[in-house]
Amino acid sequence: MTSPGTIDLPRAHDPMKQEPTMHHASTEPSGSALPARTTSGAITSRQNRNLEMQLIPEVLARAHMHEGRAVRLAAARRVQRRAERASLRARRALAMAVMH
Repeated sequence: MTSPGTIDLPRAHDPMKQEPTMHHASTEPSGSALPARTTSGAITSRQNRNLEMQLIPEVLARAHMHEGRAVRLAAARRVQRRAERASLRARRALAMAVMH
């Protein structure tokens, strides 16, 4: 079979043996911001995407834990500030009582 394969039915099953999907004779101007695609880049991006997809639950769990820690820390700081203000009020009240 000499005709090139399609995306659904590639000529070779091994991605490394497939021809690049985009030929060098492109309609893009020279120095374009878009690089020419090759199959090796597609394989790498597919592998990265699969790895990222597998790690999404871990990333979400970490974000959730971090958010919970941040909420607890903020609450603890509020309680600490409230306790410091109460301590200062008590000191002032004691100083006023001693002075009179």
